[in-house]
Amino acid sequence: MSMNGIDISNWQNGINLDAVPYDFIIAKATQGKTYVSPDCARQVEQARARGKLFGVYHYIDGSGAIGEADFFIDNIKNWVGEGMLCLDWESNQNSAWGNEDYLRQVAQRVIDRTGIPPVIYVQQSRMAQVKPIADALNCALWIAQYANMNATGYQDAPWNEGAYSCAIRQYSSCGRLSGYSGNLDLNKAYMDAAAWKKYANPGGSTSTPAPSPSQPADSAPSGSTLDLVYHIVTNNINGDARRDYCGSRYDEVQGFINDTHDASASTLAKWIRAGKYGNNPVRQTVIEACGGKYREAQDIINGKSRTYTVRSGDTLSGIGAKLGVSWKGIASKNGISSPYTIYPGQKLKY
Repeated sequence: MSMNGIDISNWQNGINLDAVPYDFIIAKATQGKTYVSPDCARQVEQARARGKLFGVYHYIDGSGAIGEADFFIDNIKNWVGEGMLCLDWESNQNSAWGNEDYLRQVAQRVIDRTGIPPVIYVQQSRMAQVKPIADALNCALWIAQYANMNATGYQDAPWNEGAYSCAIRQYSSCGRLSGYSGNLDLNKAYMDAAAWKKYANPGGSTSTPAPSPSQPADSAPSGSTLDLVYHIVTNNINGDARRDYCGSRYDEVQGFINDTHDASASTLAKWIRAGKYGNNPVRQTVIEACGGKYREAQDIINGKSRTYTVRSGDTLSGIGAKLGVSWKGIASKNGISSPYTIYPGQKLKY
């Protein structure tokens, strides 16, 4: 017995789950300790209203094992006992990747909080490292392995099926189904509905979940602007994922990044002295990741003598723009006055 299903996130925001064929859905609920998928509650409730099987997953990002597990459970607690609980263990945007003990801690905390072993999602190439943990904690495996990136519908016999055992197999991220115009992750679950419900509720509790789980009115993360920027650049969070992570603080955070990128070395030096970037390694990591002139700014702070060798075609204003300093300052330091003539090979202090 097997079933067909899809896993979705805010990338599929607004998907009409009344129009798409599936036996089950697994919706992204949370990531790290701050992100709640904006469309998760609607997606899950629409599937529930159709009487469909569902699950929810947490994307691990390495920001703290216990905190991540607690954040996940606190945000999906009204579905515990009805929906399958899953943990997404991937390399992208995950500073703990490669440390399977971290995964074990997250899974153990979910079990401690709910009494339910979560299903663990991982790519097939990392299955050997994850399986011992899954076995020890009685967690089922949800394995991702694709034959290619061609568009496909549901498959009766996905590529490499039977080469290893798993509870769920994700075999395409380029799925195409009626009722939705974009790509979907396609999955085959090696179980029937009764088995699915057993994964969701091993103890068979009869408690009824609340029909409409609440979500924070504002999913913006806490912490200083610098804290958020440092988290973004060290975890390589870009595009829509950055916007989702920042929530209502996106403009604040992106403005900080843009200002750092555009600032001259002298302006950066002033900001560094004022404490805007904290201390290293945060300071250097943030400024360099934002494309800022970290070395030049530090040279100004440290009082190092810097020189620039004039090239053919250079002008003082062009050199100043290139170095991020005032061209008038260059002229003053080098005793150059109107008509501000410079020569190729000339060494200018700045």
